[in-house]
Amino acid sequence: MTMQSLALLGAFLAVLLALAWPLGRLLARVGEGGAVPGFGALAPVERLLYRLGGVVPETGMGWKSYAIALLVFNGLGALFVYGVQRLQAFLPLNPQALANVGPDSSFNTAVSFVANTNWQGYGGEQTMSYLTQMVALTGQNFFSAATGIAVAFALIRGFSSRSAASIGNFWGDITRSTLYVLLPLSLVFAVFLMGQGVVQNFNSYQEVQLIEPVAYSVSTPGADGQAVTEAKVATTQTIAMGPVASQEAIKLIGTNGGGFFNANSSHPYENPSALSNFAQMLAIFLIPAALCFAFGRMVGDARQGWAVLAAMSLIFVLATSVVMNAEQAVHPHLAALGVDQGASILQAGGNMEGKEARFGIAASSLFAAVTTAASCGAVNAMHDSFTPIGGMVPMLLMQLGEVVFGGVGSGLYGMLVFAIMAVFIAGLMIGRTPEYLGKKIQAYEMKMTSIAILVTPLLVLSGTALAVMLDAGRAGVANPGAHGFSEILYAFSSAANNNGSAFAGLSANTPFYNTMLAIAMWFGRFGVIVPVLAIAGALAAKPRLKENAGTMPTHGPIFIGLLVGVVMLVGVLNYVPALALGPVVEHLQLYSH
Repeated sequence: MTMQSLALLGAFLAVLLALAWPLGRLLARVGEGGAVPGFGALAPVERLLYRLGGVVPETGMGWKSYAIALLVFNGLGALFVYGVQRLQAFLPLNPQALANVGPDSSFNTAVSFVANTNWQGYGGEQTMSYLTQMVALTGQNFFSAATGIAVAFALIRGFSSRSAASIGNFWGDITRSTLYVLLPLSLVFAVFLMGQGVVQNFNSYQEVQLIEPVAYSVSTPGADGQAVTEAKVATTQTIAMGPVASQEAIKLIGTNGGGFFNANSSHPYENPSALSNFAQMLAIFLIPAALCFAFGRMVGDARQGWAVLAAMSLIFVLATSVVMNAEQAVHPHLAALGVDQGASILQAGGNMEGKEARFGIAASSLFAAVTTAASCGAVNAMHDSFTPIGGMVPMLLMQLGEVVFGGVGSGLYGMLVFAIMAVFIAGLMIGRTPEYLGKKIQAYEMKMTSIAILVTPLLVLSGTALAVMLDAGRAGVANPGAHGFSEILYAFSSAANNNGSAFAGLSANTPFYNTMLAIAMWFGRFGVIVPVLAIAGALAAKPRLKENAGTMPTHGPIFIGLLVGVVMLVGVLNYVPALALGPVVEHLQLYSH
């Protein structure tokens, strides 16, 4: 790693910590109910929303009622997003007169945005109208993020409650998370992005003159059946416009990741400067990190939040270091071609293939680690162009279950599921009934924990196996061999773990992949949420025991190491054979020539 990489990583973590601490206090107040300091003006709005919806937020829900409300809400959201896409040609705010989106693509996109995945098999500026982008996609960016926060709050209440039948009220949680957290943060961040140069308008796309005309050729079939090539010169370029900053803000704050433009955060209208790039990375991690502090406050022991945050940070720093080293290193195959890979004041050096010259190796590598450690999926570089090891690490970060900071809410509740497994293993090792935060971990909790952990590997590995066995799956592969397999494995890892980024060498906008990936996204999201809510309900009903001399501390270095070990062991062992067939083989092939 270069000094620039180390300095960037250190500055990123320092600023993140400084911002996440106060936000964690706010999140704790939001999760506890009651007035939120500094947001008194929004209290009447909250009460009005409850009145319009017929909701009594003080009415507690058992885990089954909470889960049903959550599934119904998200199911209706998916239907709404699907319908808007299928009818967008007849709806307003469509200055480019874009056609209705096809049924399989609409289905995939609807599930994707509801599941907080934002997998995009389409080019945004060429497919979606302004209304679709704003009302359907951006709307679900808020609701899917609020859903994740609500589930995190429900699980925290399971730990903090004392023999309670309720884990909270879903409608109250999603309303408060949106109103007091996601909307204010997104508003501030959108204004900042506009100041940096991100566009926000309703103009039609602009035709501008090129400074230098570009020559190109077009081949058409001739009368005799032979191709006829015609030379042409382009003198103009179409530049897409739209309400970008408003979608960009919640895309990052809510760890959604779906870009307004096809190029996502490598597009200068989505990510114009080094400062906006740094701020976007902070925005991705901000709420996941702050929820760790909120967790500590809500369970009455701040050390517990620090322990979870430390485990996440340790894995993240190690993963980021590997990516930065892999991309910055001098590669023999490139040296043999005469490529100058040395870092200097004039160039970033290393493997610059697929990376923005504005950001270079350090910022591109850090962004790749951030967006895949969190279930965001926004990208400022082409992950398909990373070295085999550099591309394997983002893939592995997703395969760990998106718990290294993870998505808004989902990262915390995913890591707490691993914490339950860690204390269960420790209890078996020392011959004691496992406890976590004063709650006994028994057979039921471990069954639900096993389901929550095993759902995503089952979806990833079975989906990848089907894709490589069936003609429809292999048809999307443009790169033969190990890299093509990696592209399929990455796609299903991204979908099932609700990330949304892609290697992008895979032609995934087909009925087969749109359907298969949608299934992976839906069950990868809600197949984990339902067992987590079941755990919350079981824990809430149990008395909270006091610590005694035999209680294993869950806030010290030993527990942090155990938690990191369980996450890495379970995550890596599930995928070792698949990774060996993809990036590992590709790495060995690359260095064998």
